[in-house]
Amino acid sequence: MAVIYMTAEGYQKLNDELNEMENVQRPAITKQIAEARDKGDLSENAEYDAAREAQGMLEMKIALLKDKIANARLIDETQIKTDVVQILTKVKIRNTKTLQEMTYTLVSESEANFKEGKLSVTTPIGQGLLGKKVGQTAIVRVPSGEMEFEVLEISL
Repeated sequence: MAVIYMTAEGYQKLNDELNEMENVQRPAITKQIAEARDKGDLSENAEYDAAREAQGMLEMKIALLKDKIANARLIDETQIKTDVVQILTKVKIRNTKTLQEMTYTLVSESEANFKEGKLSVTTPIGQGLLGKKVGQTAIVRVPSGEMEFEVLEISL
């Protein structure tokens, strides 16, 4: 897996999620398996099969999360400048066709949340904005064609 850049807050969320899975969800599933096993014949025990499947899914999620954490690199937020659009900068843009203005904070893929205005740097818009300065235009290829955005403001 490739290196994942993230904030200290995003890294802490991943660790909290991993802790929840390992210390709460895993024991609960183990208990469900034990209870289902106590009910007798395992060959026709739907509860046992469901609990084993849930356990497999949880273990897969735990492994993926551990991999993300192992490949995470924390971004030093004090080193971020606002002269160009980069990860962790807040950018105010205007669609040149519709004149609609939007503000996004560019974040890593694992921290993206469109409802909170956090846009991943791996999205077409995020990639198009990276490296742009105030006043520059970014032409972004999207599935429906091309969009053009003017960078109005860059801040932290």
